[in-house]
Amino acid sequence: MTTGIDTAHDRPDRLYTITSGRSRAEAAGMDLVTLVVTEREPEPGMQSEYARILSLCADPTAVVEVAAELGLPVSVVKILVADLVATGAVTARHPSAPRAADQLPDPAFLEKVLVGLRNL
Repeated sequence: MTTGIDTAHDRPDRLYTITSGRSRAEAAGMDLVTLVVTEREPEPGMQSEYARILSLCADPTAVVEVAAELGLPVSVVKILVADLVATGAVTARHPSAPRAADQLPDPAFLEKVLVGLRNL
């Protein structure tokens, strides 16, 4: 019985090859909504899945969106993204991750905004 869905793309042997036999991502804390952003262009000869991720993530893109675009399981995409993070090709952070102190707005500026809002 056929379902009309091409499952050759998701064959376990193909997925095993894409991840070089790994079944878990090295990056702890990466989940479905972790945002991935490209830091450099794909390189000639790069594995096609890596190149596609770099192309897809020019703007912040969630891991689950990358998986959907590539037609791969999220677990496989997490491994590929972790590889790219390790090489500096992408950055990945959870959207609710706290920012470093130097990335926060200036308190004096926030006070001015607050005063302005009160004056409305």
